[in-house]
Amino acid sequence: MANAVQATAKKLFLDGDIDLLTDTIKVTLVDLADYTYSAAHDFLADVPAAARVATATLASKTTTGGVFDAADAAFPAATGDQSEALWIWKDTSNEATSPLLAYIDSATGLPVTPAGVDITIIWDNGANKIFAL
Repeated sequence: MANAVQATAKKLFLDGDIDLLTDTIKVTLVDLADYTYSAAHDFLADVPAAARVATATLASKTTTGGVFDAADAAFPAATGDQSEALWIWKDTSNEATSPLLAYIDSATGLPVTPAGVDITIIWDNGANKIFAL
């Protein structure tokens, strides 16, 4: 699987239902031994809890020229299963209504094994940053 922005997320962006700058946007480390990507997955509830290793809130978010970026994501003292992918999602405080935005499984530093030390996800310094529309 390659990195992807979910089709349902694209609709939410176009309809103005997601504001990447003001909404609470999170990133979750995902264990692919417990999860298989599907383009049909729309909400965080579609990702089994056992596959969600650690979650961080994105800060210092920017959108420039259709490209989304944020400060590097930190997972302090993370522990759990090896993580081979990331989900970017909007937190609505309800897993059943928290839309999945972008799936990333091709990034420097993946896979990562949380071993009780801080993990930092360093976003792409190139043209795509976190993702581009």
